[in-house]
Amino acid sequence: MFRQVFDPNNLFWRFISRCVDFVGLSLFWAALSLPIVTAGPATAALYYTVVKTFRHGEDGAFGLYWKAFVQNLRRGIPATLIFLPVMLFIFYGYSVMHANATSDLGVVMFVAYYVALILPIGLFCYLFPVMGRFDLTLKELFQTSFALCVRHLPTTVILVLLIVELVIFVLERWWPIFFVPVLAMLLFSLFLERIFPKYLNEEERAALEDRHPEDGE
Repeated sequence: MFRQVFDPNNLFWRFISRCVDFVGLSLFWAALSLPIVTAGPATAALYYTVVKTFRHGEDGAFGLYWKAFVQNLRRGIPATLIFLPVMLFIFYGYSVMHANATSDLGVVMFVAYYVALILPIGLFCYLFPVMGRFDLTLKELFQTSFALCVRHLPTTVILVLLIVELVIFVLERWWPIFFVPVLAMLLFSLFLERIFPKYLNEEERAALEDRHPEDGE
């Protein structure tokens, strides 16, 4: 009986393990994103690890995350530096439009600005998951992400709404940082893991499913 209770493979302990992964990976992502320039590779690694552990049932989440993070540093830091000024401009514009939405004209301008954000934020929503799942050059990374953003516009709109609401949720309260990063990547994966295989042949699909960070660049 005691052997069954303390068996690490039973349902209870596996649930506890997944809860630890959920919170631990979220905090790991937050810590590695603090330098700002590493937020991109940290996000790419988080998406990859969430897919592998929560969707495919692999163990060793923190080891997978660290290896993926190190692997993506070379592409992730330049991608972050390219996209960071864009995101700062977007957030500044959002704050200005939101502050001025006190009249009918202000509300119309705010809604128009919100709609205009779909493509740039949508590009961001695809950029780092694509980095986490594919070995692409920096140019190919942006081209592929933009193409997916435009071709799958309904999905892009959903992802943008998700990320905006989750970011606001975290900014208004501090405690969701314990679980929102992993939750966001898990929700993203429900859509993206249906899209990605459509652009691969059978051999590439198999390679994508079996890919580990040490097999990459």
